[in-house]
This record gives sequence, structure tokens and C-alpha cells, in this order.
Amino acid sequence: MTDRVPIGVGVLGAADIAWRRTVPAIVACDRLRLVAVASRTPEKAGAFADRFGGVAVTGYQRLLARDDVQAVYVALPNALHEEWADAALRAGKHVLVEKSLTVDAAAAVRLADTARTAGLALVENFAFLDHPQHGWVRDRIAEGAIGEVRTVSASFGVPQADPALIRYRRELAGGALRETGCYPVRLAGSLLGPDVEVVGARLRHDPGTGVDISGSALLADSVGVTAQCDFGLAHAYRNTCAVWGSTGRIEVDWAFTPPPGTRPVVRLHRAETVTEHRLPAADQFLRMVDGFAEACADPTRQDRYRDAIVGQASLLGAIVRQADSTPSAVTRAGQPGGDRVPA
Repeated sequence: MTDRVPIGVGVLGAADIAWRRTVPAIVACDRLRLVAVASRTPEKAGAFADRFGGVAVTGYQRLLARDDVQAVYVALPNALHEEWADAALRAGKHVLVEKSLTVDAAAAVRLADTARTAGLALVENFAFLDHPQHGWVRDRIAEGAIGEVRTVSASFGVPQADPALIRYRRELAGGALRETGCYPVRLAGSLLGPDVEVVGARLRHDPGTGVDISGSALLADSVGVTAQCDFGLAHAYRNTCAVWGSTGRIEVDWAFTPPPGTRPVVRLHRAETVTEHRLPAADQFLRMVDGFAEACADPTRQDRYRDAIVGQASLLGAIVRQADSTPSAVTRAGQPGGDRVPA
């Protein structure tokens, strides 16, 4: 236990990820204290408060006005992330925001500057980076277990679900890039470094809704190390990454969403030998919110989170521009056509 006073947290929105993973982690973190949950309807806010504690609040601005809330978790549809992250920062609150925050690099810079000026933490929720399996991969790379890294590949796709879900609604900024593609892109950025750029991209759109339902992007750093990122919302389930080097390869079976009780499997290929490592289970969401609490308390830790937000938004925006510059597109039926809707 810590002798520091826990940081009071308010939740904006009632997203499924908040219910299943993030709010339980906030409640379990001894450095944070759930104070209030806000929704547009009292029923949704009340359901969260009944299960997790805190006060149910109807209306987001009312939560931001509370003096007992020092930090805010934004769990709203993508289209509202930027607006309410900005409102929370201007209300003097630290902000943890669901991905994807934005695909607009200029907007990300404005938010980061607002947070920096106010001395506030601004963190985008990529909890998978806090799972120890990715630290294990980085350690093996650093010690030369696979030689020099040549390329990274990462895939995250999920089966078709109810078309009414937010992820399939263009007006709420749904779509494969912001829902699943953001994960492999963020992983590639973490492995290739700050000079990574997008060198090619494709997005495939549903001709009826205009929402991107699948895509691929090729990233590269300044020395030519590449990363292939594939993603989608109408796929057989896949959730993997691999790092291929000059003398070996590392494969991660459950790269982005391992449950807290699952011991992930990582394979190390060298020459003709394959070594399978079953790593300890970990709650990546609990580790993530603990890191957020640390950033709230320690201003020296805040810049790296804000810089990551700007870098991620820059990459996602570049993917959209690359895809939009493609001379032709592929429709759902697989035929060239002009019914592609820009992201």
C-alpha cells in the first residue's frame, strides 16, 4: 500500500472496455480512487456506480466541475475523444483517454501543449505495452537474441459483429484503423522508434456505410527497418506480432489483449531451434492505470506519454492520407470501383 492520498478519478462514458477492463483496474489500483461516473443517461451511470462505487452523474460537464475529481478517464466514442480530453485538461484534470484519441497530428499537438502548459498527464490507453511479454521481447532484441532487426509484422483483426456497434458507425469515427489498426501501428512505433514513417497504406471500405473495415500499412524507419501492420473488423480472429532479425525471429501469439489470468506464449526461433517460453500472467490494465497514476504524481514522466500521443496521431493520419491517395480502391465485392468513401 502507498501512503500517498489516492487520486480521485471520474469516468466519462460507459464503453464496454471501461466496464470489462479499465474501471475494474482503476478500482483495484491503490493509487487511484473512483469518485464518479458520468453518462448521458442516469441508467448507464447508475449501473457503473452500483457495480464499482462512486457517484452516478448525468452529463459530462457536471463531472468535470467536481472538485474531488483530479483525473478523468475518457471512455466515449472515438468522435468525442478529442473534445472531452481537451475539456478535461482545461478543467485542470489529468486525462487517460481511450484509443484512438485522434488521427489529426495538429490536434494531438494542441492537446499535448495544453497538458504540458498545465502540468497535467495526458495518456492514451494502449495497455498492451505495459504487459511484461513486450518487455521480454524488447530485452531479447537488446541482447541480440535475433541479431539485427530487419522487419516487424503485427496483425489485429476481429470477426464481423453487430453493424449497430460504434465501431461500424462512421459518424462516431468508427472503423478498422481506429479500432484495431491502432494497435499494430502503436507497436510498430514503439519498436522502430521516433523516426518511423508510413510508406504505403490501403483501407478497404464498406460501400454501404463508408466505414473502413480492413486495411494494411507499411512503415519504415530511417535505416530501412520495416513494419507490416494488418487490421480489420470482418476477419477470422488474429492478434499476433513477430520480430524478424538477421539471426532469428520472435513470435507473440496474443500480442494485444491477453486476459489477466493468461500466461502468454512467446517463441524464439534461432537457426533450427525453436524455444517456447510461457511467460507469467499479468493484468496489463492494472499496470497501465498504475503508470497513469505515477504520471499524474510525477511531472518528469509526462512528456513521454504526450510525445507518444503525437507520434501515434501522426502515423494514423499518414495512413489515411496514403490510402486516400491510392488511384483506385477495392470494393467489398472485390471489384475496382469508384464507390470508395474517404476515411
